[in-house]
Amino acid sequence: MTDRYAPQGDNGHGLRHARELEGHLAWLDTFSGAALAVLSTASGIYTYLGVSGLLDDTGAFSFFAAAAYSIAVSVGIFVFWSYLMRLLPAMRTTASKIKLTGAMVLGCGAIIAMSSWLNAAALAGAAAVEQHLAETVQDYQVALEQAHDTAITAQALERDVARVRQSFEDLSAQEADGNLSGLAGRGAVFRVLTQKAAELSALEEQIAQQAPFIEAAFDEGNATLSRMRALTVEQGPVESRSVAFSEEAVRLAGLVAQLRQFSVAPLVERAAADLSESVVLPELDSRTTDGQAAQQQTITSVLEVLQLRAASLSQAAEEVLARPAPPEVIYTPVSAADAVILYARNFMPSWAGAIAIDLLPAVLVLILMVTQSAIRAGRGDLPPEDTLTLAELRAALHAIREVETAVELRTPPRDVVTPTDAPKPSVTD
Repeated sequence: MTDRYAPQGDNGHGLRHARELEGHLAWLDTFSGAALAVLSTASGIYTYLGVSGLLDDTGAFSFFAAAAYSIAVSVGIFVFWSYLMRLLPAMRTTASKIKLTGAMVLGCGAIIAMSSWLNAAALAGAAAVEQHLAETVQDYQVALEQAHDTAITAQALERDVARVRQSFEDLSAQEADGNLSGLAGRGAVFRVLTQKAAELSALEEQIAQQAPFIEAAFDEGNATLSRMRALTVEQGPVESRSVAFSEEAVRLAGLVAQLRQFSVAPLVERAAADLSESVVLPELDSRTTDGQAAQQQTITSVLEVLQLRAASLSQAAEEVLARPAPPEVIYTPVSAADAVILYARNFMPSWAGAIAIDLLPAVLVLILMVTQSAIRAGRGDLPPEDTLTLAELRAALHAIREVETAVELRTPPRDVVTPTDAPKPSVTD
């Protein structure tokens, strides 16, 4: 006779598999709560470090505030994942699973917002601030080099000014020999030429005087950049280094502004405009009408040459002025929490670790969902009595016997009727 309590065929195999999985889950449940508590506590510790870095005050009140926040985060994470590990795998309908999964996604977003970014700040906050300092140094270096390059390019206008000055000096020498107006000597034409040559000579000297200041500012800027780089990689708390870095940044910004002011391009442009527009024409000093006409004609030619030379200088100055201005760099101190967000792409491993320590239980929830589904599939549609194990059957029989014994003990004994006590039948005659 076939035992009705021993499932047959595929149902028996699935039932054995389901019982095996239930045994594994029973063993895993013995330490799952402790493991979840450890993860929650670790997250709370790193959250405390992140919160304490955001608080300016270091007194007892700040300590208790940071501790209270971290404890609240730990408790919230533990309760949240405890709920899901129990409830979500037990859901049987697709709609209920989808709703609880949506709640899990919403809770994961809240955990990232209240804990994970602070964990990342604790893990990589100092390195992120150093990254911010390094990026700022690079920006200042670009600004310093660009300002210096523009100033040096403007200094090259000295050669253009010298060339124009030399041309006027040559013309004045020719006029002194009588090769321009035909009148030798130092007359009206000569004075016009020497006047403009003197103006250009003064401009050339002014440009030359700027060179030492430019090089001194550039050297001082490089020295400041070296100190800023040293502060970036130096040992010690990054907060104190940031204060010293800020002071050096202010000094370097002033040097960049000085280099921009040392550019002589605007000066040359104004001088080129004055070269042709502000001409003091001397009185024609020839004694004859023909000589005065020759002087006037030569002065007119000189003015045309002035306009050409002025246009050439103005164009050279405009080319320098058209160069892009050095970028305006302003150092803004950032906290560790802000730095890990600002440079998140450079600290992806730290972000991954900070998020994983909070959201790792989500993987456990999914594992439990799959396992519970496999258990339900293994049991199939068998009635409860067909899924009893031998131990469960023995326990059930033992319980039935105990119930029967208790019932017998509580039932009072019936009165026993003996034959002698039985009523005698009446004998009728």
